[in-house]
Amino acid sequence: MRPAIGIDFGTTNSVVAMVGADGSVRTLHHATGDVFRSVLCFWAGADGRPQSAAGPAAIEAYLEEPLESRLIMSMKSYLAQRSFTETRIFGRAWGLEGLVAVFLRELLGPFAQDLAGAQVTVGRPVRFVGDRADDDFGEQRLRAAFAEAGLAQVTVGLEPAAAGHRFAQDLDGAATVLVADFGGGTSDFSVLRFEPGPPRRVTALGHAGVGVAGDAFDYRIIDHVVSPQLGKGSTYSIMGGAPLPVPPAWYASFARWNQLSMMRAPRTLRDIATVARTAEHPERLQRLIELIEGDAGYALYRAVSGVKAALSGQQVATLDFAHGDFALNTTIARRDFEAWIDPELKRIAAAVDAALADAHLGPAAVDRVFLTGGTSLVPAVRRLFEDRFGAGRIVAGGEFVSVAEGLALMARDSANPPA
Repeated sequence: MRPAIGIDFGTTNSVVAMVGADGSVRTLHHATGDVFRSVLCFWAGADGRPQSAAGPAAIEAYLEEPLESRLIMSMKSYLAQRSFTETRIFGRAWGLEGLVAVFLRELLGPFAQDLAGAQVTVGRPVRFVGDRADDDFGEQRLRAAFAEAGLAQVTVGLEPAAAGHRFAQDLDGAATVLVADFGGGTSDFSVLRFEPGPPRRVTALGHAGVGVAGDAFDYRIIDHVVSPQLGKGSTYSIMGGAPLPVPPAWYASFARWNQLSMMRAPRTLRDIATVARTAEHPERLQRLIELIEGDAGYALYRAVSGVKAALSGQQVATLDFAHGDFALNTTIARRDFEAWIDPELKRIAAAVDAALADAHLGPAAVDRVFLTGGTSLVPAVRRLFEDRFGAGRIVAGGEFVSVAEGLALMARDSANPPA
């Protein structure tokens, strides 16, 4: 049987899985575990040439010299954005495909022997991130990045459909399943019909997706708790004139991981400093400058993600973050958090309804609902599905590995079709 590999290149984490000769599916482990953080770090070596690392090694390199390095996060969020053409890192222009390829080579390096001669299926969301996302363009870029990394012949599968393949391994009868896959940047839904066979048959009935998920929930926490301490909602003046609002676009970028590094542009920092001179609270804007110049985004990201996770298991949690002279120790109630993310919950609910409409089915026709991905642990998200389908039909699990394992199963079926 031809080897089969599934690769889940995620906004936040990436996972590689394989179907063995005995038909069992397993995650391929890095020394640091199943998941590999989807980050890159660049820095200047002793000879002045740029050096790079990916995953946990990138984080370690960044934490050692945050002011002398460049941390790249959320690369997947840019794939469908035609406006992103290149970025400069230590004087060199990088296209997005090149950056993703550098990451993929590090992600896949330990598994070169497994990849030799394998059928490889990689995942993509139903809808990429961004209000003007071009989904076909996003897939083209994804394929180009894999080709640049040495994998020119890959098939592409929808991520929620892959999670459904993994879930179906445990089904003992025919079933119509709604799969909800929540990543860092996208929420994707597929309605699938499984017939156990033999041969096992999978029919895709409907799909939908929306470019919001865990990162958007993080954004709401920063926007409501952190950004007001950095000048959001305050005013400044020009030539002693009437008060003007401090530009809100700065805080929209500051609260999004994939845009934060762009704020280090000299022009942006000069503009903030100019506004600070006549601002209502100049010290708050100075804190904003210090956080941007200090490249404190990763530390803030960890703190915000931690409090979000804590709110999944308790009614209140504390956001504890410090950088230089700036310190936060703020209690957040789950009810407030759920009110903040209500716009995202409504968009997710609309996408669920769109998947059902695409399948020409109502909620009563769905036998099981499979929730996967870290955001599925948020109680308000789970309630959304309980209200539509009832708690008894909902199953959750494999939050970080089910997509990769399902992609490997799809690769196996593609490489070894039933007789």
